[in-house]
Amino acid sequence: MSQHNSLQGPRGIVVKRNVLKRFERVELLRKRGQWKAGDRVQGLKKTTPDV
Repeated sequence: MSQHNSLQGPRGIVVKRNVLKRFERVELLRKRGQWKAGDRVQGLKKTTPDV
């Protein structure tokens, strides 16, 4: 279902997500140095998105 244009802000609908996709979590852990190539992709540590 779409949303009427008058309800959007100047930049469109901007929503802060608090749940990351798996590839986003891997990228975040890689930046923090907590994940290296060859580690399992399943059972990742819990992460909070950077603001």
